[in-house]
Amino acid sequence: MPGDSFYDAGVLRQIATNLFYGWGYNFYRKENQLRADDQMIRSKAASLLGEAMANVCSAESEYRREYLPPPTRAKPFPAAEAVASAQKLERLGKAIGAVEAQLQHQPVPENDRMTQRYRQEAPTLQKLIEYDERLVGQCELLRKTVSAQDGPAILKGMNDLEAGLDAIRETLRNREAVLLARA
Repeated sequence: MPGDSFYDAGVLRQIATNLFYGWGYNFYRKENQLRADDQMIRSKAASLLGEAMANVCSAESEYRREYLPPPTRAKPFPAAEAVASAQKLERLGKAIGAVEAQLQHQPVPENDRMTQRYRQEAPTLQKLIEYDERLVGQCELLRKTVSAQDGPAILKGMNDLEAGLDAIRETLRNREAVLLARA
């Protein structure tokens, strides 16, 4: 009967397997699961940073509303300290956003034959787990620190927040070094 090969499970499996290998993919390999986990973890960590950035931006907006009132004849200019504080909050929000973008643009584990020839992919991905755990913990700690805080409270903890951002940046650099085989 014509078209029998379209129903032969053995032939179809062989064709699919050849295509998967040609595409550099085999869904039964541990490396593919680790790569998918890596992408999911980075996505979740980026969303934590996004929440932190949203909290800081909201706090900045409320701070500006409260401490930078519209000019009046009696007081045409806002207090310099209030302007500087609002700018600090704005810079913090932008810095968190920059770290989030850096996280989202991290190199991904390569899945090509040359990489597999010179480096074992599974051990590299396993090594990333350590950095991913640290990264997610740092992002959650940053999110919790700014969560439901107003502008003055965030300003009080500014040094800790900036140190936290520096720690996240360092983790991202170390993580990138593992992927680029510099670690």
